[in-house]
Order: sequence, then structure tokens, then C-alpha cells
Amino acid sequence: MNPSRLFIQRPVATILLMVAVLLSGIFAYNMLSTSALPQVDYPTIQVTTLYPGASPDVMASGITAPLERQLGQMAGLSQMYSTSASGSSIITLKFSLDLSLDVAEQEVQAAINAADSLLPNDLPNPPTYKKVNPADAAVLTLAVTSESLPLTKVQDLVNTRVALKLSQISGVGMVTLAGGHQPAIRVQVDPRKLAAHNLTLETINTLIGNSNVNGSKGGFDGPHHSITIDANDQLRTAAEYANLIVTYENGAALRLRDIATLSEAPENQYLSAWANKEPAIIISVQRQPGANVIQVVDAIKAQLPKLQAALPESVKVSILSDRTQTIRASISDVQFELLLSIALVVMVTFLFLRNVAATLIPSVAVPLSLIGTFGVMYLCGFSLNNLSLMALTIATGFVIDDAIVVVENISRRLEEGETPMQAALKGSKQIGFTIISLTFSLIAVLIPLLFMGDVVGRLFREFAITLAVSILVSMVVSLTLTPMLCAYLLRHTPEEKQSKFYRKGGEFFDKMIAGYDRMLIVVLNHQRITLLVAAATLVFTALLYVIVPKGFFPSQDTGMIQGITQASQDVSFSEMGRRQQLLAAAILKDPDVESVASTIGVDGNNTSLNSGRLQISLKSFDQRSERAPAIIERLRQETAGVPGIDLYLQASQDLTVDDQVTPSQYQFTLDDSDSENLVEWTPKLLEKLSQQPEFSDAVSNLQNQGQIAYVELDRDAAARYGITASDVDTALYNAFGQRLVSTIFTQANQYRVVLEVAPQFQQSPASFDDIYLASNVSTSAGSTATTNSNAASSTTTASGSSTTSTSTSSSTNGMVKLTSIAKIHMRTGALLQARLNQFPAVTVSFNLNDGYSLEQAQQAIKTTVADIAMPDSITLRYQGAAASFESATGNTLWLILAALMTMYVVLGILYESFIHPVTILST
Repeated sequence: MNPSRLFIQRPVATILLMVAVLLSGIFAYNMLSTSALPQVDYPTIQVTTLYPGASPDVMASGITAPLERQLGQMAGLSQMYSTSASGSSIITLKFSLDLSLDVAEQEVQAAINAADSLLPNDLPNPPTYKKVNPADAAVLTLAVTSESLPLTKVQDLVNTRVALKLSQISGVGMVTLAGGHQPAIRVQVDPRKLAAHNLTLETINTLIGNSNVNGSKGGFDGPHHSITIDANDQLRTAAEYANLIVTYENGAALRLRDIATLSEAPENQYLSAWANKEPAIIISVQRQPGANVIQVVDAIKAQLPKLQAALPESVKVSILSDRTQTIRASISDVQFELLLSIALVVMVTFLFLRNVAATLIPSVAVPLSLIGTFGVMYLCGFSLNNLSLMALTIATGFVIDDAIVVVENISRRLEEGETPMQAALKGSKQIGFTIISLTFSLIAVLIPLLFMGDVVGRLFREFAITLAVSILVSMVVSLTLTPMLCAYLLRHTPEEKQSKFYRKGGEFFDKMIAGYDRMLIVVLNHQRITLLVAAATLVFTALLYVIVPKGFFPSQDTGMIQGITQASQDVSFSEMGRRQQLLAAAILKDPDVESVASTIGVDGNNTSLNSGRLQISLKSFDQRSERAPAIIERLRQETAGVPGIDLYLQASQDLTVDDQVTPSQYQFTLDDSDSENLVEWTPKLLEKLSQQPEFSDAVSNLQNQGQIAYVELDRDAAARYGITASDVDTALYNAFGQRLVSTIFTQANQYRVVLEVAPQFQQSPASFDDIYLASNVSTSAGSTATTNSNAASSTTTASGSSTTSTSTSSSTNGMVKLTSIAKIHMRTGALLQARLNQFPAVTVSFNLNDGYSLEQAQQAIKTTVADIAMPDSITLRYQGAAASFESATGNTLWLILAALMTMYVVLGILYESFIHPVTILST
């Protein structure tokens, strides 16, 4: 049976078939998305809950724990990691790779709903979740600044005019804002004035809540007309709130402005961002899975002039970083290398065949095979990326082999005197089985790659399938088009009529073949030595595999550097901002740095007030003198002089399999049911690791030295005044928690009203002396209950009710100073509480020193843990890249054996022999 006969005898059909393959490939190429690496939908969901003013302990016990109990019951959940810090709870859910994120999303929502009844009633917003793909960082970062407008106005403009438009661009997946200047009305009360009028902060809370409503009011439906009822029930400006009447004293109105300062200011004053040295709103844009990253960024850039025109003249939108610059350069380089490899293959083929027609026939197989592969890539949902293009580059050498074998065999028959048609028919029939066996033996090597686990397997699956498809297409071309072209184009030319180049080349190759013959005779005459050399080579190869250092993916220079900053655990927000800006200023002095985006404050990525983020954009490769690793070392030296803050730098990577943001590149967690063990042993382990030559920047997220003002309530004393622990918590939350007490609704957005004490009372625990609570009991004459005033005063509240306050009246509702019923103790405590799978945990991150591999680092960690005799109750688990490396290296040997066994089975079936596959595989 000759599979090529039909195609040789029907040249028109064969040509049209190949043209169809070519056109479909060209069409698919234009439809393929472009990215740095294959799209890996890493199944991770992050649940975030914000509760301003709550301590880490309150967040952990009151919010994180109830959510974890519900979320931990989900099927397919492989790991749950949480951090509870002041005012924030972040739970990262990592699912098995075979679970659909859409299914996981539904289960997460159901778990949040189930936990709702266990969460605090006064949460400003319910827990939110988002699908997170750490492998797909922001493709474009924008900065919005203004020299004249406050950032609250800028943020409002960005929310309503920029972010919404960006999210509607085709291919844009998520638009996030950093800087946190969401407009709000801040009511900053003077507690001394409040107490002087026998009022509490809860009175103000209730007043604001009752004065600003936005409810349904009904309407009229008469015989001829219908009328809707509306009212001025909403207050929208600080001036309107300032005019609210709190109470009446001796017939005079006490307005809110008399005891408080009201202003339009940020909702959360503990969030800030800078673009270079200017305060800014930072916009990060992520693409949708499968979208063409270059087309997405180009579409955004095309839209920017329109967005700029919609903003006031003083508001400027600028590009801080563009990840596609390096992606474009990388893809362009690989495409050039692909074209270069095709040219080299054709040139080498011509040097050996020394015949234009004989060279062109197999050379046609190269573009046909590669372009035809694009069609299958499109159907499989693949993209043009470094791995898929690398597969095509590697395939260049394979896809021409089959065609050359066919041409050589047909040429030999032509030299023996057969006609071109006879030579094509008989030669293709003779060599067809060999072509098939070559193809399937090559593909057999790639099969184990399809079964690699974890994210690494997902990445190399696209590489393996692309390479396998290109080899299959080349087999089809070699069995159809190649013999047909040989039948109609290839002709035998006698030796004497050949060119001088052909004859000289033939003489050179004859000498090479003669030399090979002599070497082969020597080898065959010394078979035992040859076998020993082969065996020694195999042993040496295995030895090299064992001793060669092993790592994960090589480090890239993407033109971006990520920085994480850490200050002392008791640093104030304003001081943290000052130090952060000093770092940014020092970095901007570096000649290779283009721009710096800087953020501080607790948000979805940043978990504590004493840490911050820096995104450093480098100049293009042709404009800078060093690569990213050298620049990082230089920046470390340049910023070492900034006091009171540590800076950790690492080059941003296209592939990031981490589900935590850590100061250093690699991480592992320690978890134990007893958190005290972690507090004791983590510093010991870090101290030892810092002494090892493999490690640098070894640091943990154990933060247990924060300053805590502990309020010890005397419950007996409080009970005499009818004051409960709930009353104390409410008073403290109203005073120091940035409490969101009301919401202003507009058609474009919603804005909050924030209640707190004046700034001068938020600076030290001494302000506890100025916090008063209302006594809820009546006292008779001579009672020991103390009131705020010795003089009786008649007051009328805004609701019209009248009360009398005196030190001897039986109806006194006096004011009680907080410090008279509670003692204040200064303590140290945790700024951050981390948990892994509902157990206390600490994350340790580290970088590798030059000359050391990740495998060596993991071995050093294992040895160090044994040396310090760390308790067995503490479990060490690698995370992110370190975990993927551990998983991949554990399966490498089995994958090699699987590849060999697969090839043996395929070759054994093709040759119907147990011996021939061994002979072939021995090479």
C-alpha cells in the first residue's frame, strides 16, 4: 500500500489541499493572541474583608475564622492561606488545577453567604472576592495626577470617567485603583466639647444616620394624574451636615459645626500612592484570559487621548509602565530566530543536495508545516508566546527531515534509471513506513510532557502539542506534496553535466563518507570497547544529572522591578509615607530607572501599615547600561542610606506561580497548632539561614512587636453606671475607628460619611482621658456616682425631648470618663496573624545568592531544620515557585523513563520486533 499514490497522480488536488492548509494557517495566525507565556488560569480566589479600626485579633477571631470554617468545606480546595491585620482580612484560596474557576467562584459565594450571620453586624461592606491569576500581572500601569485638584476629586473623576471606560475596552479583564482617595465627608469631633454638652459620639452617629436617608416614599395615583413623592432627605455636602442641629440648650441650637470639623476628605486616610514624586491615583489594567495583550494595550493607548479630553485640564494621565514593551521585543526576537533557523536549514540543505530543485522541494515543507500548525494552535486556544514559538523553532529542523529522506530516496531511483513518475511512486512507497515510524517515535517523546502536573505541566503542554502537531503536519506534507513535486520537478542530471560546485561538493562529501567508513570499521573491530564507552557515557550522563544544580525557570529581565518595603512595627502612617518617598527619590536618581509607582496602606496586596510597595520601571534595553540583576544590586546600595526602612527588590517575571506577595523570590510556610512555637522557632531558623551561603534577604512575616494600647475594663465600676463592654467598644470605634456611619447615594457613585475624633486626639493613648460615656443609671442624692457637671442644666435634644442633668438629681444621666472605669496598659502584640489551612502559620521568604540553585537551597533548609532540632509539630511547606520546583523535580526521572518506554512501545509496534527498538534507543 502506498499512501502517496493518490496525491502523486492528482497534482491539482494535492496543490489545492496544501494551499488550503497554507491559507487556513495564515488566517489562524492573524487570529492568535500574543502573550509572553501560555495562558495558565491558576485557580486562585482571594476573599477580602475590610473592617476599619479592628485589631488583628478581632479580625482573626471575628471575621477570618468564621469565613475559614465555611470556605474550608469546599470541594477541590487544596490550600487556604489567610492574613489578619489591622482593619483587613485576606483569605487566599488555592484550588486543584482540574477545578473550573467558575465552579469555585459559585462555591466561594455560597460559603460567604453561609458565614454572613457570624460576621459583625456593623461591617461597612460584606466580604468581596476576586479571581486572581498571579501568572498574569498588570499589562499597563497608568498614573493620574493634578497640580491643583485634591486627590479626592481626581479619584472621583477616575472612577466615573476613566476606569469605567477602560473596563469596557475589548480584552480588558480588570481595572484596579491604588491610592485610596475615595471621596467622603469626614466628621471630626472634639470630644471635650462633646462632653461639655453632655453628649457622646454615639449621639452624633445616630444623628447623622437619621438625618441622611434615601428611601422609598410612595406616590399618588389620582383619576387623571400620577405623582411621585420625593424629598430632601439626603445630605450631600459637608456644609449641609455641619448645619445639623445636635440638641437645644436653654433654647439655643447646638449645631454639629459647633463641636466638630467637617470636610470633604478621603474615606480611608491610611492609603496613599505616588507616581515618581507626585501624589497620584495609580491604575493597573489586567487583560482577560486569552486576549491578545499587544492589541489590548494598543487599544488602551488609542483611547487615552479621548479619556484625557474628558478630564479637566489640570488632570494628567500618564503611562508609568507597559509590560508589552518587553513582550514585543521578546516575541520579535523569537520570530526573527524562527525565520533565521528556516533560512539556515534551507542553506544547509542546499549545501548537501547541491541542486536547486532538490533543495526547494523539501524546503517547501518547512513553511507549510509551520504555518499549518497555526490552524491547530488556534483551534486549541493557544497563543503566540515564547514557548509555542520556541516549539516551532525547534520543529524547523524536524519538519524538513522527512521531506529530505523522501527526496533522497526518489533521487537515488532516478539515478538508477527510473522515470520521475516511477521513482516517485516506488520511492515514496518504499520510504513511507520509515517516515511514519520517524514521526511517531518523535511524538512519543513528547507524550510524557502532556502528563506533567502542576503549573509547569500546563505551560509545557502547549509547547509539546505545538511541536507534535508541526511534526505531524510535516509527515503529511512529506507523504503528499513532496513526492508529487518530485514526480513533476525533479530530474536526474548526469555527473558530467553537473556544475563545478556540485562536483567539488560531491568530492568533499565522498571524503567525509570514506572517513566515516574507516571509523566504522575501527568501531566494529573493537565492539567490546565501543559498548564500554557507550555504557560509560550513560553512567556519566546519569552522574551529571545528579550533580548538576537544578532550579526553576530562569530569571527574566522584563524591564520591571518589584520592591517591598518594611519599617518598624510601631511606625506611624505619616512617617511610613515620608520614608517611602525618600526611597523613591533615591531610586529615581538611578540613570537606568524610568519611573517609580509607590503605594502604602492596607489593601488587597499590602497587609500591614508598616509595609509598602514599589513598582520600578526600567528604561528600554537600548537606553540602559545594565540588566535587571545588576541594577537591583546597585539600587540596594543607593537606598541603603535611607534610615528606618528596609527595601527588598526582585525582578518581575512573566511567570509567577506564587499566591503570596513576599519580600523575596521563594517562600515556605511553617504551621503549627500552637502559635507560641512559631514565635519561638521562626527567629531561630531565620538566624541560622542567614548564616548559610545559599541565602540572602531571608525574612519572615512574623510581626509580633507592634504597640498595643490595651483597655482593661473594670466591669464592676462600669456596671455602677450601667455601662457595658459593648458601650466601651462602640465609643472607641466611634472615636478611633474611621467609622462609616452613613452613605450618600448618587447616580454615578456612592460616598461615605466617616465619624472620628479630631486629629489631635488620634496621636497618643493620652486621648483616652478625653473619651466620655453616658451613664445609663439614675442616681439619688448622696450617691457616689459622678457626673460631668455640678450644675444642673436643662437640655432639649433635636428630637424635642427634654432632660435635666445635675449631680444630685435622681434623674441624672451623667457623663463618665473612660479612664475612670478602665485602666490603659501598653503592650506588644501581633500586627499580623497568618493561618494556613486554619492553623497558625508564618511565611519565610528568601533569595538565592549567585552560584547557588534552588535545589541546593532546599537541601540547606532541610539540614538547618534538623540542626536546630525544630519540633516535629511544626510543618514546613514550600509555596509558589519552590513548591512547583519540588513537585516537578520529583517527577523528572519518571518522565524520562516514561518517554523511553513510550518510544520503545511505539517502535516495537512499528517494527514488530523486541530488539530493533533497543538498538535505536541506544543512541
